[in-house]
Amino acid sequence: MTQVLVTGATGRTGALVVKKLQNCEQPDGNRSLTVIGFARNREKVQSMFGSTEGFVYGDITDPGSLAPAMDQCDALIIVTSAKPQISPPTSPDTPALCTFEPGGSPEEVDYQGQVNQINCAKEAGIQQIILVGSMGGTNEQHPLNRFGNILIWKRKAEQYLIDSGLDYTIVRAGGLIDEAGGERELIVGKHDTLLTNPPKGIATTIPRSDVAEVVVQALFHPEARNKAFDLIAMPPGQASYSQDFHALFSQTMPGL
Repeated sequence: MTQVLVTGATGRTGALVVKKLQNCEQPDGNRSLTVIGFARNREKVQSMFGSTEGFVYGDITDPGSLAPAMDQCDALIIVTSAKPQISPPTSPDTPALCTFEPGGSPEEVDYQGQVNQINCAKEAGIQQIILVGSMGGTNEQHPLNRFGNILIWKRKAEQYLIDSGLDYTIVRAGGLIDEAGGERELIVGKHDTLLTNPPKGIATTIPRSDVAEVVVQALFHPEARNKAFDLIAMPPGQASYSQDFHALFSQTMPGL
């Protein structure tokens, strides 16, 4: 039996990962999979999933609450992220304001929170970690890096995971959109080249559902292990949906 912990389980992408895992069948036809969602708010879990069964509660900035959740787990899927609260400019001459809730800054969540998860996973004997990140970490001038260096802190955590010695898969998604999954060809890249030199006429975006599907598939495909890659999707209708995940992961490379 495989037991998987998903952190950030009540986020928009994390919730999709949990739901896909709850209903997925492993490539060998084995349904022996236990999914545990890790969240901070019981009421939010009840509202989103209609039940609190299969969830544990804590905070990724508190290693003491992480450790019990990882007991008996074989794999960890990290879908946590700092959430900026952006206020529009009050005049044409003033910039937008960005704040984070106390304890929720990119350094605390996207770096230290992920480091906490990686350390606890290693102590618990977990051998495989799949981390959902974002493209843009190589560019200090990326718009998201103007708000607390979000992508830079994410990339530091990704390097920490690579250096941990655990099997890793790092999925750096393009701009996340809330559209139907399973309708687009997926494209993988490295080092933000899809941002700096995107395929002609293609927006560097991807449906959250497609990201969640790639995460689930990475759990079972050896070709995804010890790889880090950028991920975007073709516009719907321009190409067939990527169903051969063996081929997709075989295009990816190790290292940051």
